[in-house]
Amino acid sequence: MTATVYAVCERCDGPMPLLARADARYCSPACRQAAYRERRAAEQDRVTSERAARIPTELTSRARWVRYSGRKVPLRVDGRFATVNDPSSWADYKAAVSAAVGEGVGFVLTAHDRIVVVDLDHAVEMGRVLPWAQQILDALPPTYMERGKSGTGLHLWFRGEVPAGRRIRQGSVAVEVYSDRRFIIVGDRVPGTPLELAELPDAAARITSLV
Repeated sequence: MTATVYAVCERCDGPMPLLARADARYCSPACRQAAYRERRAAEQDRVTSERAARIPTELTSRARWVRYSGRKVPLRVDGRFATVNDPSSWADYKAAVSAAVGEGVGFVLTAHDRIVVVDLDHAVEMGRVLPWAQQILDALPPTYMERGKSGTGLHLWFRGEVPAGRRIRQGSVAVEVYSDRRFIIVGDRVPGTPLELAELPDAAARITSLV
């Protein structure tokens, strides 16, 4: 089989060296390395786009993203500490998901955005939603929902307001409701749930009445 002879560099279209191998694709180590970096960047963009497609645009379109450490401390994309009341320490979705620091990404809730997160702690066991959690899910409008990082919690995302964060505990039932000055670790979308945030008027009172 005869090898393909490349007359010009695949990256810069410049002439190939006279003594280049017949199957050489690049005119120099610099072009080869640049092409490798470009392929990696393109692959990263593809992965980022696929991840973003599983998260509502109401979240990915806002520059409210941080990384987080193994101890669940919010981080800037450069690895320094971030805080939930300093917008300069947040990033857009692409920058956050592309950063190498920390364990993953989180979204910072602000009152201005009117986004409420209901956190059902230890709501999943052996891959099944526990009865107390299922009753809450059945009573609320369908909305974007994801599994927490531990795999046992559920995050329900709504549009609404909560004047102050709430933690409700009754026996083994643990529910938290937040909409401001809190960052939420973003996990994996629960299959079949909407890619939109439903309205939840009077969120705190509504959740309290269900627990």
